Amino acid sequence: MSADTATVQLKAKDFASDQDIRWCPGCGDYSILAQTKKVLANLGVKRENTVFVSGIGCSSRFPYYVDSYGFHSIHGRAPAVATGVKLANPDLHVWVVTGDGDGLSIGGNHLLHAIRRNIDMTILLFNNRIYGLTKGQYSPTSPVGKKTKSSPMGSVDFPLHPLSVAIGAEASFVARTVDVNIKHLGYVLERAAKHKGTSFVEIYQNCPIFNDGAFEYATGKDTKNDTTLMLEHGKPLVFGGEKKKGIRLHGMDPEIVELGGEITEDDLLFHDEKSEDPTLAFMLSQMRYPHNPEPMGVFRAINRPTYDDQVNEQVRDVTEKQGPGNLEALLNSGDTWVVE
Repeated sequence: MSADTATVQLKAKDFASDQDIRWCPGCGDYSILAQTKKVLANLGVKRENTVFVSGIGCSSRFPYYVDSYGFHSIHGRAPAVATGVKLANPDLHVWVVTGDGDGLSIGGNHLLHAIRRNIDMTILLFNNRIYGLTKGQYSPTSPVGKKTKSSPMGSVDFPLHPLSVAIGAEASFVARTVDVNIKHLGYVLERAAKHKGTSFVEIYQNCPIFNDGAFEYATGKDTKNDTTLMLEHGKPLVFGGEKKKGIRLHGMDPEIVELGGEITEDDLLFHDEKSEDPTLAFMLSQMRYPHNPEPMGVFRAINRPTYDDQVNEQVRDVTEKQGPGNLEALLNSGDTWVVE
């Protein structure tokens, strides 16, 4: 979060822009927008100190709908643009909004390096496992066998798993939530916004037109208790309607067990989001339906120096030693010549 946290009294409606929202009826983006505006109001950061940067896609219309500064940038390049924004003005509270297509295909390289540098920004990746804006082609997160306009016989690509990518890049904050669980969504967004460093949040988001029901297993009233696992720091990994199921380690593999008899909560794996070792967080990111319940919540939240702080510290040190510098003198220094 930005260093400029001068508290101001704002409400969610203060962040609503005057633009007509142009998402399809029933799109999960509406829920994400509503909860983000509530979080923005709770943060107490001035609107003029808040910046949203997006790439290309349905999710990337987000900056139009928030009454703050924003860039609707180039396909996949939002993390790069946001990096420049943060370095140029460290006091800004910078958000990146991207999708599974925008962020993990053409933008994969930019996303990866923003995460590893630990730039102080919040990255929201809307994952609907489809290309929505361009009318329903399979995306980097679509499952094997997915039949779409660009894969009529079924996709043969093995999907990327966003959290595994982020943890592999040593992200300092990694979380997952889902569009329809508004309480959990708001909690995760606020945790991410307050984290110092790169916060990476994957949001399962339903596309009712081209991939409706992709996450029904994780949102359905009759299924979600058995297909998802809510992470709580310091608590055992339990799930199920009556919390009678748990996860323990069998060697290095997660194993589902029934609680009761000889198996108690003490036998289970306990979640530690503050561990410097990303091994268990990565293991959790690999757990997925139908073989395991899919974890929801904060996977990792550690403290690390941020790229922007260190760069600006270098600039301050050099300026103190050598003065503010002279651009014209710099351009005319070294090996220069005149072409006649």
